[in-house]
Amino acid sequence: MGMQDQFKDKAEQLKQQAKKKMGDAHEQTRERSSQRRGRNPQEPEREQREAQERFDQDYDA
Repeated sequence: MGMQDQFKDKAEQLKQQAKKKMGDAHEQTRERSSQRRGRNPQEPEREQREAQERFDQDYDA
């Protein structure tokens, strides 16, 4: 096996690894978005309100 073949094989391996990582990342994104859809619709508002309250408390002191 020549050097050119080795480089081609390595490039193919890296290409396959990249495809797998992209697929895995895509799956994780899908899972996270489906989990968010399952949340209470008022939860983001509550989280934002709580964050604002913490912010206000920090500057009131």
